[in-house]
Amino acid sequence: MISVEAALGHLFNLVAPLETEHVSLLNAGGRVLASPVTASRDQPPFAASAMDGYAARAADAFSGATLHVVGEAAAGHAFEGPVGAGQAVRIFTGAPVPEGADTILLQEDVDAAGTRITITDRHRAENWIRPAAGDFRAGSQIAAPRRLSSADVALLAAMNVPEVPVHRAPDVALIATGDELVMPGDTPGPDQIIASNSFGLATLLRDLGATPRLLPIARDSKAALNTVLDLAEGADLIVTIGGASVGDHDLVGAVAAERGLERSFYKVAMRPGKPLMAGRMGETVLVGLPGNPVSAMVCGHVFLAPVIRRLQGLKAAPMPRSTAPLAVSLEKNGPREHYMRATLNAGHLSPDPRQDSSLLSVLGQANALLIRPPHDPARTAGTPVDYLPI
Repeated sequence: MISVEAALGHLFNLVAPLETEHVSLLNAGGRVLASPVTASRDQPPFAASAMDGYAARAADAFSGATLHVVGEAAAGHAFEGPVGAGQAVRIFTGAPVPEGADTILLQEDVDAAGTRITITDRHRAENWIRPAAGDFRAGSQIAAPRRLSSADVALLAAMNVPEVPVHRAPDVALIATGDELVMPGDTPGPDQIIASNSFGLATLLRDLGATPRLLPIARDSKAALNTVLDLAEGADLIVTIGGASVGDHDLVGAVAAERGLERSFYKVAMRPGKPLMAGRMGETVLVGLPGNPVSAMVCGHVFLAPVIRRLQGLKAAPMPRSTAPLAVSLEKNGPREHYMRATLNAGHLSPDPRQDSSLLSVLGQANALLIRPPHDPARTAGTPVDYLPI
């Protein structure tokens, strides 16, 4: 067995960032920027009013002054001409500030009568002007790599960037294996269960920005597994679920080896998830996950998530951990790194007392994986521990 850290290192050696493609701004959210993007204009491109009111000269902006309104400026419609001494221009939020004006009088701070305004004693000396290029300048960049958020997309639009270079979304083929499985909605036999892992992993992968392909269940024969593996052609990553152990019906390793798999590792010193396998099969990376539902999902968070991020051009690194104090005391840990299903509540971590790797209901209630290092000593309540948010 190898450590979780060593297994991640092997996986990162198997994958590299995928090629770049250009997508429209509307489809850029959640994708990973592949190269820096540069603004083609200043924002705002002109000094703009931050409020509704009157544009005037600061020298004329004092309580009791009366100004002559010579025109109007609205968003998208500038006032043509300068503002002179004793003059003002009716202005609305977002409109260009006219030449000669260097302050905005708030409309609630003046008394208006026809084409005249009188500044009241409510006026305070603030100019309410957004300077040109106050947000960003032409030539400003968004650095890469970066997963594009909704705020990033809004910024790119303001930068006048209609398309962005992103890494291609990873194509991931998911293959559940085993005679005991039937699809949700089917009627299982007396000795069968519902395939759940592939659906949970597909959702996880989709949330990470990958494109999962759920292939048919591979029955426990070499012919069936080969048929489904043929359907995975063209995938960047093949993920098998179950069949990676050493039982008589665990065929993934043998069939993959016959298809040219160069195995990188097998078995990881972790709980749950020990029977994990990975390697390269031609141009495709294959990861064989254990079949127990919780084991497969935990391995998805610990291994598949950072691999997908690497394929998208992000740093080759484990998923970020956080730290919180224990809500209860824990006994010492064994020789394998343990990922305990836990709940973070009021800033404290509470591991569920049931840690069996078949209990999806426990995983469904958890929002964290509490991480116990190998041979971790007993811990008392209040001790800070690492956890992986899920």
